[in-house]
Amino acid sequence: MEERLNQVKAFIDGMMAQDDVGKMYKVYGDAIGQLTPRDVFRLMSSYEAPPSEVLPFVDKLVNVFYKPLKAYEWKRPAEHTFLYYLTLENDGLTDVLEQYKKLSAEQNTLLDPERVLTLLDTCALYNSHLLKLENILFPYLERASDDFRGVKILWSMHDATRQLMKDMRQTLSEITPDYDLLNAQLGALFFKLYGLIQKQTLILFPAASTALDEKTFEAMHLQSFDYEFPYIEAPVRPAGSLKTFLGEAGEKETGEKTGEETLSFETGRLTVKQIEMLINHLPADMTFVDAFDKVAFFSNGKHRIFPRSVAVIGRDVRNCHPAESVHVVEKILEDFKSGAKDQEDFWLQMNGQFILIQYFAVRDESGIYMGTLEVSQEISDIKALTGEKRLLSESE
Repeated sequence: MEERLNQVKAFIDGMMAQDDVGKMYKVYGDAIGQLTPRDVFRLMSSYEAPPSEVLPFVDKLVNVFYKPLKAYEWKRPAEHTFLYYLTLENDGLTDVLEQYKKLSAEQNTLLDPERVLTLLDTCALYNSHLLKLENILFPYLERASDDFRGVKILWSMHDATRQLMKDMRQTLSEITPDYDLLNAQLGALFFKLYGLIQKQTLILFPAASTALDEKTFEAMHLQSFDYEFPYIEAPVRPAGSLKTFLGEAGEKETGEKTGEETLSFETGRLTVKQIEMLINHLPADMTFVDAFDKVAFFSNGKHRIFPRSVAVIGRDVRNCHPAESVHVVEKILEDFKSGAKDQEDFWLQMNGQFILIQYFAVRDESGIYMGTLEVSQEISDIKALTGEKRLLSESE
């Protein structure tokens, strides 16, 4: 890092060591005054410590860095773009928080359980916003530069906020809630949510604007339609396919190291071998019948439930079933082709196994029927699951 950032890092190290902030600021103030949003990510990425060790100091650092970050000039997002809608969502959440404070003060109902639950439900909508950051913006930033390894700290802040909201629901579920605890939790929730908005506004969005090009932002905007748009009217999805952006927006060619040809999909690239192995490793048997009712493909996993041979390829699916059950096949195909149904499920017990058999109508983007997918799976172990499992199993 350049010298001025080394000076700021020395300031951060001193703060984490509980040194006198006032004295340090006199030494490093000039360097701090030149900070940019991108610099903050460079500094955070320089720490190898887990986010949990850095989190306690983040808000203090943002407070110290506030003036140069606030004064930083950057090109604001144009209307109808990825960052534009994220900013509107933040404005919407701010309005929610401000309205809650205002009405609570007027009605003296700050800790009314029903009002707090309603607030939690409304704030929970913000999770879609956070998911767009974690699943869309963060990956692109990480690919753009090692400077952005520090986004994992922001992600940890998201998770801390989610956990706090879970804790508040637990507090409210008690027959007699601990109102002192609830009051402290409510204050912490406001602090965390306002803090997330501030860090996005002062640091994340300006830094992203310097690191990513217009094509990338277009790709991110298209992907954002897989999520809700909390607190705002959902925009109209622009025309275009994500395939257009594969390779242009920073994705790596899957087969570039082996020289294998890759196939492009809406959500990525795979080699033919990878596709075959992926399908065969799924914990279910799959058979695809095309739009002409011919068997076109079946998976070839290690433990098939129903036997299949390649001789079946091209065969009319009606001839793959006993005469007594052909009427069921006909009805499924009829309903799928007409649009009356999109799915049909069956389950049966056989040789000590509990078998789930599902049929799905496969349609293209225009709704045109392309065929039927059969998925069969032995689900005895799934049916037996109880409680939770959050830890790795021991190695055998």
